Amino acid sequence: MSYNIYHNLIIEVSPEQVFVAVSQPRYLDNWWTLKSSGKPELHAEYNLNFSDTYDWYCKVSKIETNKSIHYKMLKSDDDWNPTTFGFDLESTQNGTMVKFSHINWPELNNHYKYSSFCWAMLLSGLKQYLEKGIIVPFNERN
Repeated sequence: MSYNIYHNLIIEVSPEQVFVAVSQPRYLDNWWTLKSSGKPELHAEYNLNFSDTYDWYCKVSKIETNKSIHYKMLKSDDDWNPTTFGFDLESTQNGTMVKFSHINWPELNNHYKYSSFCWAMLLSGLKQYLEKGIIVPFNERN
């Protein structure tokens, strides 16, 4: 059995703007990572760096420009290694419906619960970044 995290939110910008923010490393660094690298292409590898201890890797497992991007973890915490996280985007009257998922967690443990909370906070930061241009300094992000 595996466990999944889902969060949906509306961001009042275009799907193209959201897609860039969740797929381009220089913009990922504005709301999530300390520094990252990679290209939004199928099977491309990304480096997600949060610190010397948390220097993770994933690959693009699904992509449709301006509509969807999913990342399969390759090297991370043991709990994260079997997981895939992604963003599915739908245009709405008020902007973009972001359907976030982080699936295939091996255990319903404290790390899973904490990660779900952190994703909610980070997605709120993504919303603030895209709608208002607010960039929370990395050391202040949860």
